[in-house]
Amino acid sequence: MRIATPIEEYIMEHITPEDAHLYNLYRATNVETVNPQMASGHIQGQLLKMLVQMIKPMKILEIGTFTGYSAICMALGLPEGGLLYTFDVDDELEDFARRWIEASPVSDKIVYKIGSALDEVPKMGQMFDLIFIDGDKREYVDYYNMAMQYLNRGGWILADNTLWDGHVIEPDRHDAHTESVRRFNKLIKEDSRVEKVILPLRDGLTIIRRVD
Repeated sequence: MRIATPIEEYIMEHITPEDAHLYNLYRATNVETVNPQMASGHIQGQLLKMLVQMIKPMKILEIGTFTGYSAICMALGLPEGGLLYTFDVDDELEDFARRWIEASPVSDKIVYKIGSALDEVPKMGQMFDLIFIDGDKREYVDYYNMAMQYLNRGGWILADNTLWDGHVIEPDRHDAHTESVRRFNKLIKEDSRVEKVILPLRDGLTIIRRVD
């Protein structure tokens, strides 16, 4: 299990406690999966829930489910009648994620699908009020370009891992994931259709609002 820093421990002691289902899901993720650090965790999960409560979207798209922690957090913030669609390409995690999503108190607000969002979303014929990008970092630019086609005006995009453990500012770091995150950040910086801010939360969270 990822060890929380002292400041993270302090934060968790002073925010709304993690509910039992999410707590158990996070523990199971750490015990039963590879790369458990990919789960959002309590601090980011609480932020996602509260952002949804503030934005009040009726339709959310999540790209990258992993074990379902972030999907459940966002669904907990959805208004009555709201729906979240979450896509992941890792079918080896399907049974695990589906079990935890279906056992959650918001299972009726989550549609979990295995497949590439890049392929499947254009077939849906739906527009979204909020899109959370947290899939393969090498496809972030493609996710964004697709997301903007299906994002309502005034809608929001949240993009996770946009500081990539600080690698984005390391001049000698040129692996595919780091370069892709850099290209994504440059694209957002130069896109006049949106306003944006990067929060140094965990691995970096970019908040983007469509204003065109």
